[in-house]
Amino acid sequence: MITFICCLVALIVGYFVYGSFIERIIGIDPSRKTPAYTQQDGVDYIPLPTWKVFMIQFLNIAGLGPIFGAIMGAKFGTASFLWIVFGSIFAGATHDFMAGMLSLRNKGESLPEMIGRYLGNNFGQFMRAFTVILMILVGSVFVAGPAGLLAKLTPEHLDTTFWIIVVFIYYVLATLLPIDKIIGKIYPLFAIALLFMAVGILLMLFVHYPPLPEITDGMHNTDPQGLPIFPIMFVSIACGAISGFHATQSPLMARCLTNEKHAKPVFYGAMITEGIVALIWAAAATYFYQNNGMSENNAAVIVDSITKEWLGTVGGILAILGVIAAPITSGDTAFRSARLIVADFLHMEQKTVVKRLLICLPLFLIAIGLLLYSLKDKDGFDMIWRYFAWSNQTLAVFTLWALTVYLVNAKKIYWVTLIPALFMTAVCSTYIFVAPEGLGMSPHISQLIGICITLIVTVVFFVWKRRVSR
Repeated sequence: MITFICCLVALIVGYFVYGSFIERIIGIDPSRKTPAYTQQDGVDYIPLPTWKVFMIQFLNIAGLGPIFGAIMGAKFGTASFLWIVFGSIFAGATHDFMAGMLSLRNKGESLPEMIGRYLGNNFGQFMRAFTVILMILVGSVFVAGPAGLLAKLTPEHLDTTFWIIVVFIYYVLATLLPIDKIIGKIYPLFAIALLFMAVGILLMLFVHYPPLPEITDGMHNTDPQGLPIFPIMFVSIACGAISGFHATQSPLMARCLTNEKHAKPVFYGAMITEGIVALIWAAAATYFYQNNGMSENNAAVIVDSITKEWLGTVGGILAILGVIAAPITSGDTAFRSARLIVADFLHMEQKTVVKRLLICLPLFLIAIGLLLYSLKDKDGFDMIWRYFAWSNQTLAVFTLWALTVYLVNAKKIYWVTLIPALFMTAVCSTYIFVAPEGLGMSPHISQLIGICITLIVTVVFFVWKRRVSR
């Protein structure tokens, strides 16, 4: 438990110390008007209270990742704790904060537009398609998960299919209606359930004080399948450390933020809060594995077991509702983000509901197709999830490189994003070679290839930097 407590403290200290350092690098101007006022349209650009913007941002990014991802990542041992801490402070929160700030200062522009601004128009065109596909994957993945959990809490006739329809109808409404009509009103309620879950499990960790592995014991790989920590763990634990999906959500809140001085608590703070949630679940899952073996692969079963054992029946139900709320509040804004990305590309105004509907219909039809596939094929959901996980981390790589180019051009300290960019480049390039859904090559060869790719990218970057610095 000592390592867990130190990690928890490190996350909190990291917000105040490293978060303030990043804030000074980017620079804050409280007098600058934000897009919530300069672009106000009553649909997406709406000034909202800061506490509500934080809550929406936190729930947007806290999908199944910091819970299910942390649970599956805990199989790798103590290394999962360290990745959550260092990833959240130095990579994820920096990534989210800077992406949000650049959007805030460029009329709330979407992520592909921002990447195109710094990496070139051709790359921006590619990122538009890549990001929209990822958003649809997120929306599809985050329908099946909560629907399955809701089916367990309700009578048999309200099965998974029924709840998929209900959740999807909600997604349609949340995507089309102004952000303050549904999202702005129900997210605080979802947040209460999610925070109750996290705080409840945290208190029970201190009550039971289980003998969790310590860093002094070494960082042995305890994964039962023998999968390599690098890169598999760094893709498994995404939303609790760094996630490209977050950078697609930051522009949504950049359109509602009323002052730049609130950017750090909203963007950097939400990521640190998510890291705390991921750390709590990684510790709880480690306790579960110690008592029940490492054979359980269904994260939902682990969540159900832990919450009912520690929080009782009522507390367990409330905690499960928190787990349900987390992915739902990521899925709805994923579709909303996809709508805005397409609208930005087509320069289509979004005040008119018909214009919003024209963009949304194709997106929803594709998502329905993916849902039908995941229901028809018993391995369909797992396959969609794995492709989503890799695409998600790859998007983080693109975002980090765009942020690095911005910092170089602005003559600011660029290593704060360069180091995470290089590391995540190595992770994603290695993963595609070693993963079963990738090329399935041996870990050693895949790691060697990943390192070589990262070295090439490093050389290209410094050659470019030397040229632009002349």
